[in-house]
Amino acid sequence: MDFLTSMDISSSALSAQRERMNVISSNLANVNTTRTEEGGPYKKKSVVFKAANVDNFQKVLLNNIDKNLHKVEVEQVVEDKGPGKLIYDPAHPDANRDGYVEMPNISLVSEMVDMLNTTRAYEANISVMNTAKSMANKALSLAQ
Repeated sequence: MDFLTSMDISSSALSAQRERMNVISSNLANVNTTRTEEGGPYKKKSVVFKAANVDNFQKVLLNNIDKNLHKVEVEQVVEDKGPGKLIYDPAHPDANRDGYVEMPNISLVSEMVDMLNTTRAYEANISVMNTAKSMANKALSLAQ
């Protein structure tokens, strides 16, 4: 595996984690949203990742020596189908006739944990890219 392949794999992970962070941000921003264009409260969204083959010119030339290498892609963003939380608030404009308001099915604690995990994964992939860059620089300095 050359250093460009490791950079390609890490950059795909950075892109995927950025998308995951955007979805988490949307969930946190809409934690109290009771009205959407679709009707009803905001529904929690989650990112689904999938492994994708790393395709580069060198890999084709070497007859798939590194065929076990995979980068990551965002396959889709899915909406949680679970019911929202019912909160008793008869003064709320979206309260039903019994005084309950259906709130989004978002757990602040769970979203914060996901945000920390995403941040750590992003930082880890930055470290991989920096290490690959350092290795390439050292290899170039040996050639001098």
